[in-house]
Amino acid sequence: MTITRKPTIIDVAKQAGVSKSTVSLVLRNSPTIRDETRKQVRKAMADIGYVYNRSAANMRSSNAGLVGLVINDLRNPFFTEFATSLQMALASKSYSAVIANTDEDPELEEQVVNSMIEHGVSALIMCPAYSDSTASFDAVARAGVPALQMLRLTDPRTDLFPFSAPEYVLGSQLATRHLIEQGVRRIAFVGGMPDRLVTNERMSGYLDILAQEGLEPVILTGETSRNFGRKAAERLKNDYPDVEAAICFNDLVAIGLVNGCHSLGVKVGHDMLVVGFDDIEAAGQTYPAITSVSSGIAEIGARAAETVVKWLEDGEIPQPEQRTSVELIVRASSIKCVS
Repeated sequence: MTITRKPTIIDVAKQAGVSKSTVSLVLRNSPTIRDETRKQVRKAMADIGYVYNRSAANMRSSNAGLVGLVINDLRNPFFTEFATSLQMALASKSYSAVIANTDEDPELEEQVVNSMIEHGVSALIMCPAYSDSTASFDAVARAGVPALQMLRLTDPRTDLFPFSAPEYVLGSQLATRHLIEQGVRRIAFVGGMPDRLVTNERMSGYLDILAQEGLEPVILTGETSRNFGRKAAERLKNDYPDVEAAICFNDLVAIGLVNGCHSLGVKVGHDMLVVGFDDIEAAGQTYPAITSVSSGIAEIGARAAETVVKWLEDGEIPQPEQRTSVELIVRASSIKCVS
């Protein structure tokens, strides 16, 4: 038998002419296996280069099939959609999920993490609170529970807690380039709390493209809410009347900005072009429908589920950092109407 990939227990069973369960019993040194069969299986392992990963096997044996989802803000539709897609993806792999909302509170986060560990979760998938999450991750490290950081990087120990997020920089590059192609030259970036990694990443693509075009940025940082978007519309009209377009930190800000423009008599798609981020369901249901950078929420959930299952079942530790693709979904809010 010639194998070009890493051999598995199934390959050993085929090579030895025995069942998978027999190979498992040999690996566990079960006294129920005859010496002749044991030698046969050991020879097959040597012939195909199979190496038994005992730590992975121990992880599998302690796998309770329960994954804890720790979400920073389930009131935000993006995180609600993410948690739902992740839970469904885990269910398709016969895993159950327990979900907790931390409401951006690091103390509550530490509490729910410890509770989940006490109740025997096999792994954790965490969208951490923006504030210091060190205590939460220290508890995970002490427990030896596999844990992923999703969408936000708050703990630098990515060798212990691998991080996965969309290509935020590329997303804002696509959005900025699209607006410039619509003929606008004065573009603002609206929303996102300053000095946070996710804000800096979503803003940096915007800044890169403006620098390439020799354009000056207009930056209005702040809360990532509809209310902030509404207030930003008024501020743009009063303080920056030459701004023709806005890239919003997320779709909530974009929805608020569109609503604010309506109340001020600013016509979106004519006087102001708007692009959001995350492509939540509501973005396509506003009037006008909002162009948004899609992170592929369902795909992110499916990939996270697959990563955790491989970690639990095969001992396959994820890379310290993974980035997922993004796509600009163009709708009416960013199409320049000249009529």
